[in-house]
Order: sequence, then structure tokens, then C-alpha cells
Amino acid sequence: MRTFDSILPYLKKSYGKILGGIGMLILVDIVQLAAPKVMQYAIDGIQERTVNETSLIWIGLLIFGMAIAVMVLRYFWRTLIIGNSYVIERHLRQDFYDHLLRLSQNFFNHSKIGDLMAHATNDLNAVRMLFGMGLIAAMDIVLMTIASFSFMGVINWRLTALAVIPMPILSITIGIFGKKMHKTFREVQGSFSDMSGKIQESISGIRVVKAFVQEDSELEKVDEVSMNFVKNNIKLAKIAGFFHPFQGFIISISVIITLFFGGRAAIRGEITIGEFIAFFQYLGMLVWPMIAIGWIVDMYQRGTASLKRLNEIFVVQPEIDDKDADQSITSLEGSIEIGDLSFRYGENLPWIFNNITTCIANGKTLALVGPTGCGKTTLIELLARVYDPPPGTVFIDGKPLQSIPLNVLRRDMVLVPQDIFLFSESIADNIRLGKPESSNEDVYNAARIAQVYDEIMEFEHKFETVVGERGLTLSGGQKQRVAIARALLTDPQILILDDALSAVDTKTERFILEELIKVREGKTTIIIAHRISSIQHADQIIVLGDGDIRESGNHQSLLELNGLYRDLFEKQRIRARLEGEEI
Repeated sequence: MRTFDSILPYLKKSYGKILGGIGMLILVDIVQLAAPKVMQYAIDGIQERTVNETSLIWIGLLIFGMAIAVMVLRYFWRTLIIGNSYVIERHLRQDFYDHLLRLSQNFFNHSKIGDLMAHATNDLNAVRMLFGMGLIAAMDIVLMTIASFSFMGVINWRLTALAVIPMPILSITIGIFGKKMHKTFREVQGSFSDMSGKIQESISGIRVVKAFVQEDSELEKVDEVSMNFVKNNIKLAKIAGFFHPFQGFIISISVIITLFFGGRAAIRGEITIGEFIAFFQYLGMLVWPMIAIGWIVDMYQRGTASLKRLNEIFVVQPEIDDKDADQSITSLEGSIEIGDLSFRYGENLPWIFNNITTCIANGKTLALVGPTGCGKTTLIELLARVYDPPPGTVFIDGKPLQSIPLNVLRRDMVLVPQDIFLFSESIADNIRLGKPESSNEDVYNAARIAQVYDEIMEFEHKFETVVGERGLTLSGGQKQRVAIARALLTDPQILILDDALSAVDTKTERFILEELIKVREGKTTIIIAHRISSIQHADQIIVLGDGDIRESGNHQSLLELNGLYRDLFEKQRIRARLEGEEI
């Protein structure tokens, strides 16, 4: 992708405002360029005594009117161009976030949160500045430079030629320092990403930091990345700190040349006093473009560096998409078939599964058990297309998994993961996440089934209680049950619980499962659990191990095999007896 390809659609949508703003800018420049001519006429008229008091009043009114015109026109071009740059930033941020939402899980596994936050803040701000004040400055530089040189040339072309002698030095300087600014700003943005990511990580894990008394260690790490950010900014400031004053030095040389040779020409009578003052005013008008050249170079390098960083994200395509989807599929029934499934996360990584085959009928309950790391979570993530299984290995309702539109799959198959995430909103809003239009009574019923209703009602604000970030104000068991209530409220055709009852006690777990059996009748349910008590009433139980299905059947048949399942069952029964519980 070329640097500006991603921004062109936004510019095309607002070309009317941009052209209108540029038109206003041109009118402002015309008025400003006319002012020195009016002053030249007035001064020469006073010197030659060709103007009277009435003429001076009209000249004063004309200058006053020009000032009013410049003020009004500047207001409009600022509103049109700068205001439009904020609109572009908003749409670009919205599309950036939308693009992130469509990217696959694997992208986020390899991306830093701080880096993505820097893209959504600093980089977008730099792009806005480029197409706001940067665009204005660029246009103003071109218009004012050409026009000022033209008017100066009309007054005295020899004096104009002398005044522009230092300009080539300025052009060379811009070329050299522009490249350095571009490279250094990318380093600044990179160090800002590292700093944001580290601070975000430290704050998110503050409980762990405090538990292990690692405040000083974390402070040192944050100080290190902060210092790197400071060093890169100082490096950029040094470049700009030399570049901008050097511009002023070059401009001063032009002013000295004009003052000496222009003053001498006025003394000799080669130009009038009015022309000398007008020439000096036009040279003063060139000061802004000359200064703005450095400013726009700085802004351009920052903006393009940020735009390139954003483009690196925009060019990333989702690994999981709807390119093979059959849009005629609008709902799921719930039968699942897996045939000869082999999977690994990368070419150089070990195989998780080796040609496993199984199936589950519509409306049945399937349980997955096995040792830690045997691939239980991986299997259900393949079903939900968090990762993509090889084509032709997973079927739902007899249709290849890749043929089912993602919006249908995500709607009719709900996964409650091990790592529960709750938003910093009310408990009711967290439960409503998948079905925002749900009534309060529906929310309450879902909470009752998840066995969390009574505990929520004990809170001061009940279901309107706002949980902390990631649900930190709730216990682990409460978070799990709120997440289960959230899933149950959507009433999916396929519900997957990935060890979602691990943080609740055995008694509560039994109540939840009994309610699930009632409300999930006729719908497919998949349960991953370590407790045999969670799954012994499942229609089918699969025991995974060593990349294969070791055992399969119902609770009683698996016990009769005297294999891995029975071994797990006996160990848990002994543990339960020691703890005074039943299994």
C-alpha cells in the first residue's frame, strides 16, 4: 500500500469542504497581498502631496475593511479545513477500530496493546494535523511565495534576486533534516508504544505486583521505557531545535540584504519610499512561508510516519473470513461432526491433534476431559473458529465449518472461555452484552439459572452495581456465573463452557448444571471440566490425551473401561471424601 492510499477515500468524501477552505484561503492571501500596495500608494501620495485628508480617511477605511475581510475569511477556512480534519480523524479512528474487530485472534496474540493504543491516539493525531494545519500551511506556502516574489519582482527584480540568494541553502537544509525527522519520529512513536504497553500492563496487574512486593521493580521497568521515550523526544527536539533557528538565520540574511540594497536604491531614487516599504512588507510575508516550510516538513514527516504505521495495520487481513461462506445459511441446528482433524499452531510446532474423529447429535450434551495441555480448549476454539481448522475436517449440520457465515456462527454458537472478561459497566449491562434489547426480567432469569441472582441482590445497587475493570470487584466464582448468565441470555443453539465452573463450589455447580439441563433441552451443549461431577450426566464424554481421543462414551460405560476416565474419577472421589464433599 502506498502511503496515502488509505487516506484518499476520506479526502474524496470531503473535497467540497477542502476546496471551499482553500478558496477562502486564496481570498485571504489576495487581501493580504493588496495591503502593501495600498500602503505604497498612501506613503508615496503623502511624500508627493497628492493625497488629502479625505483620501487618507478612505485609505484608512479600506485597510480597516481589509482587516475585517481577513478576519472573517480566516474564520471560515479554519472552520472548513481544520474542522474537516477532525471529521477525517473520527472516521479514520472508527475504521481503524472496525478493522481491529475483524482481525483474527492470532493477530492480537502477536501485537502489543500499547502499540495499538499509540496507533489510535498519537498516530491518528499526527495524521489529523497533516491534513488540517499541514494542508493549510502547504497551500499558503505555495500561494504566498509565488505571489510575494511576483510583487517584489514588479517593484525591483534586481533587489528580488539579491534577497533570494540564501534560499537554496534553506532547500538543502530541508532535504537533510526532513529525513532525520522522519526516522526519529518513528522511533518516538515506537518508544511511546512501549511505554504505553508497559504502564497498561503494570496497572492491569497491580494486584499481582503488590502481592509479590514488586513495586520498586515495576517502577524501574516503567522508568526505563519512560527514559527511552524521553531520549527519543530529546533527539527529535535537538533536530528541530537546530532546524528552526537555522531557518530564522537564513531569513535574517535576506532581511539584511534587502535593508542594505533596498535602502541604497531608495536613497538613490531608483525606487520610491512607498515601494521600499511595500517591498519590505512583501519580504515580511515571505517570512511566514519560510518558517512554515520547516513546520510543514516537520508535520509532514510526523504525519507520513504515522500514516505508514497505520497502513501496516490496515494491510493485515483477517486469517478467518467469509470468503468461502454460503450466505444462504441463516441459522444453526446444532449437530457437529469432526473427521480426521489434525492441527498445530505453526509449522515448527508440535501437533495438538492427530486425525481425531467424533460427532455430537443435535440437542445432546458433550463433555471433554483430559490432562492439562491435552487440547480441550484448542478443540472448542477450532469449533468456534477462533482458529481455523483444516478445510473438510469440521462440519456443523452437515455443512463445512468455513461455509457458515461468521455472523451466524458467532450468534448461534456462544463460547464462555476460561478467562472471563467483564466490562466496567453495571452487572445488568454485562449480562445484556450479547442481547442489549433484553428486559430486566430476562436478565434476572438468566442470573437465577446461573445461581448468581441472590448474591447480586445483596449488593447495594443490585443489578445496577458497576463492576471494576475486568470485573475485579467480583469474586472469581461470581464473574464466572455472570459470564454464564450472559451466555444463557442469548439462548444459543450451541453453548460451550470452557471450564466455566472451576471457581464455584461443588454444590453450586450441581445446581447450575441441573438448571442448564432443563433450559438447554433440545439444544447442543459442550462442557470442558476437570471435575467429573460436572460432566457425569452428559450424553457423551470424550477423554483426550496425547493428541487423540483416548476414550469415548457415557459416564457408566467409561467407568467400566477401567481406563484414564476411571482413574480421574477415583482420584477426585478420594479428594472429595477428604474434603467432606460428595461426587
